[in-house]
Amino acid sequence: MREWASGIRLSAFSVIMLSLVVLGAWVLVPTLGTFIDQRQKIAALEQSIKVSEDEITALEKERERWNDPAYITTQARERLYYVKPGEVVYLIDNDLDPAALPQEQGPVSDTLEETPSDWMAQLLRTLTAAGLSDTAVVAR
Repeated sequence: MREWASGIRLSAFSVIMLSLVVLGAWVLVPTLGTFIDQRQKIAALEQSIKVSEDEITALEKERERWNDPAYITTQARERLYYVKPGEVVYLIDNDLDPAALPQEQGPVSDTLEETPSDWMAQLLRTLTAAGLSDTAVVAR
């Protein structure tokens, strides 16, 4: 190790250049960090502007819809139950007995279950039994 260190010879020019490189890195690293931070902020703000422009476009489309008399009529009928003169509206409450309503199905299992028989063999047995059957069943 000592032999390797003694083999290095530094001239005054090399020391000056090395110190200039270190000084340059010391000056540029914070500036580069600031530059990268500012670019990230700019990208975030541009994304925010894009989202705002999309929202503005959606609101403008909504405003254009409200300029259509047919849309206004539809909204008034659906939301406020308005009717035109002479029309009769029937509002039907859900007055069925809760027991008569169809029951919701239980949750489906997350596990896979294997069937005990092979479907191909079962199909062949069914076709063979149907082909060899002597009696025919009449559908009513």
